[in-house]
Amino acid sequence: LLDKRSLLCSDEEDERNLNYNPPAQKSLEEIQDWTKRTRVWSSTSRPYLSVPNVQVTRLTLLCDTAPEPITMDLTGDLNALKEKTFILKEGVTYRLKIDFKVNREIVSGLKYHHVTCRKGITVEKVSHMVGSYGPKEKEHESVGPLDEAPIGMMSRGHYQVKSRFIDDDKIVYLAWDWNLDIKKDWD
Repeated sequence: LLDKRSLLCSDEEDERNLNYNPPAQKSLEEIQDWTKRTRVWSSTSRPYLSVPNVQVTRLTLLCDTAPEPITMDLTGDLNALKEKTFILKEGVTYRLKIDFKVNREIVSGLKYHHVTCRKGITVEKVSHMVGSYGPKEKEHESVGPLDEAPIGMMSRGHYQVKSRFIDDDKIVYLAWDWNLDIKKDWD
């Protein structure tokens, strides 16, 4: 990491320090207690710097009538998702749930976006605002608005979906492709 002081010219004054008010003095015991708590936190809770700031772990289609959870693990080989096809019964209502972890810094304006194509033609574009989150040990989850699968013979078939998890600065934290079949029934 760069030391910000090294970026200043030697004859330049850092104006941010002109209004500096030092904190109240602490006893040696208070400082040692604070140091001990900081060490415990940093050794057990603080993620390594090599881990991405935002890690998307799962996408789940929440549907009360589904025979089993429709969940895709996003921590492994994303190319394997291209080979797998998820099935959704026509006309059912569902919600998209995204599980993700923020490791180091606050991230603002997270969004889930996907484009659905059928036979090479875009049939749907969806953007869902997830929000702004700070780092924490446990995963965050975001549940999207209620949506309905298309219904009818013409809507049944195979769909390709291109998903992205991005923020306000257009940083793409994860992009993946997956397949969905709309069928008359679950099997």
